[in-house]
Amino acid sequence: MLPDTLRWIAEHQRVLADAGLRHIELSAAALAVAVTIAVPLGIALTRVPGAAAYAIGAANVLRTIPSLALLVLMLPLVGTGYLPAMIALTLYGVPAILLNTYAGVRSVDPDVVDAARGQGLSDRQIVRRIEVPLALPVVFAGIRTAAVQIVAAATLAAFVGGGGLGELITAGMGTLDFPELLVGALAVAALAAATELLFAGVERRVAYPRRAAP
Repeated sequence: MLPDTLRWIAEHQRVLADAGLRHIELSAAALAVAVTIAVPLGIALTRVPGAAAYAIGAANVLRTIPSLALLVLMLPLVGTGYLPAMIALTLYGVPAILLNTYAGVRSVDPDVVDAARGQGLSDRQIVRRIEVPLALPVVFAGIRTAAVQIVAAATLAAFVGGGGLGELITAGMGTLDFPELLVGALAVAALAAATELLFAGVERRVAYPRRAAP
């Protein structure tokens, strides 16, 4: 099986590269939109305790929905292709970022916030200068979780015409081309592992930044 797999890679380098780039592009776009939505929303919810309970409950419900179900739900709304895959993956990534953002900002010491307010900082300045920097490690942990989830779930985008490495898996299953199927599966696993390692490294730098030399 290994020689056949290596032969398939050698003969289909362009196909593998195109599928991998499409997978990365789709995952990165979904993650960027998820961060853009979830981080400001998580911060805003700390100011509206009544709405926070409902939003967190909705996020927890969203986390229980299988990624394939989200993709299928997009079909009647926006059809097939790149867009429904990106919307579904964005929704799949929002809960982890939203919950960690909310928890991170809420965990900031109230005395620190009160001291900043006593110095005349506005609420916006407190968020930007105090709460977000202190909550950043927790927020980034949520982004890391969402990134790995999105990369893994993007495999299913092939079922709605979204492209990516999942196309190698579906094509291999359809034609019983086991080398192609194995390459697709291994590529997704490698990409998910690389994403985990990359974000884990960045998270460590965020949580434990190097101190400047005296």
